[in-house]
Amino acid sequence: MANIYPFRAVRPTRDKVSLVSSRSYGDYSAAELAAQITYNPLSFLHILNPAYSDPQRTTTEERFLRVRSKYEEFKEERILIKDEKPAVYIHKIATPSHVFTGIIVATSVEDYKNDLIKRHEDTIDYRVDWLKDYIKFAGFNSEPVLMTYPDNDDIQRWMDEKMSHQPEFEFSTTKNDIHFLWKIDDEKEVQRLQEYFAGIGNLYIADGHHRSASAEKLSDEAGGADEAKNHFMSFLIADSNVKIYEFNRLIRSMRGITKKQFLERLEEDFTISHEGSRLYHPQQKHEFALYMDAEFYSLKLRPEKQQFKSVVEALDTQILYDRILHPLLGIKNLRSDDRIEYLPGIRPVSRLTSCVDDGGFVMAFILYPTDIDEIKAVADARLTMPPKSTYIEPKFRSGLVVYEV
Repeated sequence: MANIYPFRAVRPTRDKVSLVSSRSYGDYSAAELAAQITYNPLSFLHILNPAYSDPQRTTTEERFLRVRSKYEEFKEERILIKDEKPAVYIHKIATPSHVFTGIIVATSVEDYKNDLIKRHEDTIDYRVDWLKDYIKFAGFNSEPVLMTYPDNDDIQRWMDEKMSHQPEFEFSTTKNDIHFLWKIDDEKEVQRLQEYFAGIGNLYIADGHHRSASAEKLSDEAGGADEAKNHFMSFLIADSNVKIYEFNRLIRSMRGITKKQFLERLEEDFTISHEGSRLYHPQQKHEFALYMDAEFYSLKLRPEKQQFKSVVEALDTQILYDRILHPLLGIKNLRSDDRIEYLPGIRPVSRLTSCVDDGGFVMAFILYPTDIDEIKAVADARLTMPPKSTYIEPKFRSGLVVYEV
């Protein structure tokens, strides 16, 4: 079983939370970031992106220490305050199309090492090291690892009862999302929740593999002597409550083959249906939509080709790579090849087609979304999914709940 723990979070005061919290730093365009920094002095972005007297000569460590300094300023000014007692936190996010409800807790690095917290993605060493150093010198983490657990009636009833009381805060964002937070610091209630989780077995990382790996490195570097570094903040959500989108593929060149040759090669593995100019999306697994020359094609993997040796081989992202991207288009590295780009399925298909129609790309592939059972099967087999296999919601706002190390 994976263990969960309460912790003393640092949070914005109730009257300032809507001004403090922000989307993830990387979600902002340069113009949006400048506007937030200029017109909202309470934004958590001031902590994530503090001003530097001489940015060109500022080392990475100095940048991280400046983040810590700005964070301490927010605490001194009581924009952020630390809870007096360890607690767990229920967080509900109501978007225009979906309601996500989960529990923010501390999880164990030891459980991560022992595969009680399961993973399905590879990590990149330099990103893990960068995050480890960031948390080490800044002294906090403001974005939890998103994990799923099997749907559980006891946990749901526990959350429903707690959410019948007034939340710590409730506020709306400019994206028309509504955020709620409940704090539970009663020791008996926390223990009851821990007992429920003790019976569910493993937790599965949905989003945040680099954050998890960096927590392990930070704990190892401290030699296990620092209790705060032996845990990391996680947002736990039921399997059925996550929303998984596909990552669609945009291709810049056909490597010298003609459209006729390309379609003929595709017919060896796929049944091809011409769908015309209407927007088309795959209707089932092992089906892809191809868009080129202002027209859609349905590509269905032939039944005799559906013989797979592993759960990874059966993933649509792997099928697309094994049958099309690598052998026909010569794309070997899905992370670094500049002929491929990715657009999450949360964006409309029309945006994908515009990228092709504008001439920047020659074709696009639209995938059917991966489901949670596939993710868990890959994790259980201790395998990894191809890059950009999933775009998962909910997304957590920075500065709502902060874990200090």
